[in-house]
Amino acid sequence: MTSPLPTAPYSVVWSGGHPYVREGDEGRTRWVGLDDRGRPLSLTDADLLRRGWSRTQRS
Repeated sequence: MTSPLPTAPYSVVWSGGHPYVREGDEGRTRWVGLDDRGRPLSLTDADLLRRGWSRTQRS
């Protein structure tokens, strides 16, 4: 995706079939979701950019 990641708190994006929610304060934000086994996973903006992301769930 070429557009920048959302920056508003509690924004939701999709990556690898999983939703991730933006949490944290300015300068300490992260994207929180679950991995394929249901374990908590925290990603940085750079992580999501590498993995690929979208604003909607892809079927």
